[in-house]
Amino acid sequence: MTEQYALSGVQRAAVVLLSLGEQQAAEVLKHMGAKEVQKLGVAMTSVGGVSRQEVEKVIDEFVNTLEQPNIGSGADEYVRSVLVQALGEERASSLIDRILLGRNTTGLDTLKWMEPRAIADLVRNEHPQIIAIVLSHLDGDQAAEALKFLPERTRADVLIRIATLDGIPPHALNELNDVMAKQFAGNQNLKSSTIGGIRVAANILNFMDGGQDEVILGAISQIDEPLTGRIRDLMFVFDNLAEIDDRAMQTVLREVPADKLALALRGADAKVREKITSNMSQRAAEMLVEDMEARGPVRLAEVEAAQKEILTIVRKMADDGTIQLAVKAEVFV
Repeated sequence: MTEQYALSGVQRAAVVLLSLGEQQAAEVLKHMGAKEVQKLGVAMTSVGGVSRQEVEKVIDEFVNTLEQPNIGSGADEYVRSVLVQALGEERASSLIDRILLGRNTTGLDTLKWMEPRAIADLVRNEHPQIIAIVLSHLDGDQAAEALKFLPERTRADVLIRIATLDGIPPHALNELNDVMAKQFAGNQNLKSSTIGGIRVAANILNFMDGGQDEVILGAISQIDEPLTGRIRDLMFVFDNLAEIDDRAMQTVLREVPADKLALALRGADAKVREKITSNMSQRAAEMLVEDMEARGPVRLAEVEAAQKEILTIVRKMADDGTIQLAVKAEVFV
């Protein structure tokens, strides 16, 4: 196993769970969200062939990570640091408040912990401006999922309103928060009224399924063509991988499954292929090309799904500060 194809973070977690045994692994999974369970489940079924030596190495790393002297001393800061690293500063803040400060989340913050379909059901009958404010308050992937469940005729209108939001008065945001708080028993301690904007709209569209982003952009262009161009300028698509620096690409390649990479590159621009292979060892690049050629014809939907999965990894790494993306994609940095 070459360095380029070393176990990813999810695969290492899968090895640890498989080593625990069924009962203990099940107890751990109970405390995870649906997305995390799904990712780990897939990883647990695909890490076959890992040598005993590699398993021991993963377990040793895991044990070393657990070593924290003076448990209880400085636990608050430890929990805060872990949550921020895992979720990002903004998304972690409300959870930190609940855990460390004993405060309830605000009405709008509560939405961040709801399923996208439930969010869409909650706001579908509201004015598009209200929907735009609510979606702007969510993370990009969650907002994109919620947008999918809204009527098609509403989506472009909502995206235009998100892109043209330039903050709203604190009292107006508090009033909206009060409406949500009544349903979730939250409070009304909002920290900021600066939400929305072209970057937020671009970020949401980046998480839409292949084709849906173009449908929405097409509808927006009929209303405001210059705005469409400004949104496109801030979107980060698969071909933009050619623009990131070599160190960032090498970091990305350590986290991307080899089979997904081979599939995604079937529909990629030549510049992207060159960027990726030039940041791999010669043997790893040869294996990648061989894998691509051995697959034969594949459906476009499979290629787009693989590209989307890789982009999700890249965006997550950019959000976490692990890598820096090109200036054009500064929405994620």
